[in-house]
Amino acid sequence: MEDNSGKIREAAALLGEADAILIGAGAGMGVDSGLPDFRGNEGFWNAYPPYKKLGLNFYEMANPEGFLSDPQFAWGFYGHRLNLYRKTIPHSGFSILKKWKDMKKDDFFIFTSNVDGQFQRAGFSEDEIEECHGSINYLQCASSCSGIWDASSTEINVDVDTMRAKGDIPICEKCGLVARPNILMFGDWNWLSDRTHIQHRNLLVWREGLSGRKLVIVECGAGTAVPTVRYMSEKFLDMFDSVLVRINKRESQVPHGSIGIAGGAAEVLNSIDLIISDQMS
Repeated sequence: MEDNSGKIREAAALLGEADAILIGAGAGMGVDSGLPDFRGNEGFWNAYPPYKKLGLNFYEMANPEGFLSDPQFAWGFYGHRLNLYRKTIPHSGFSILKKWKDMKKDDFFIFTSNVDGQFQRAGFSEDEIEECHGSINYLQCASSCSGIWDASSTEINVDVDTMRAKGDIPICEKCGLVARPNILMFGDWNWLSDRTHIQHRNLLVWREGLSGRKLVIVECGAGTAVPTVRYMSEKFLDMFDSVLVRINKRESQVPHGSIGIAGGAAEVLNSIDLIISDQMS
């Protein structure tokens, strides 16, 4: 990591004085926990070599049509991800954010494009998170005939050589068709957004209480390839008298007056917290 000491001290001072904190998290947030980076074809193929042999990229695998045309193959990919996310331990940066949340009480919210449920695993409640692309920990019918249900009892066995699911895969109890993760995929007209809409309403209610308060936006690992989180961060920046702290290894550029720190989430969050702790001692 480059010398960010001045920016880290500045971020720590702002966070120490903040009345409220909004966390924005993209795919880079999970990298420090050991989760794969799907950035570009090579990143995806490094994580899943069988797809390189088949000439398939992430955009083709993250396609809802596969659950109807070849459900065992589609569940091979998503079943592997489900199993991986379940056994992944959130990195220390999540604990830092939970510490800050406990300090700020209700003046804290998370907006993430990640579908891995790592914030919940780190101790955050559903009421303080918006997962704008859904979650792999919930299921829906592939034809969207029914509602959304919890995937905690779902077990998927995957042949890692062929990346095909072995044995039973989830089905919709209403129509009998294959079920799929409640994740917004590419070209996805059947995604059920009810759960995410509830989360978004929670965010809007939280936002109503920010007027006249010192808001700091801390964005971790959100790139420009899928810019949803960056858009939300900058929308809040425009709406309130706030500052954006953008933590990103490759794309840390920020609007004028904000702080861009080139580095990984775990390292930078821990560095900021060390200074905050020193200031409070």
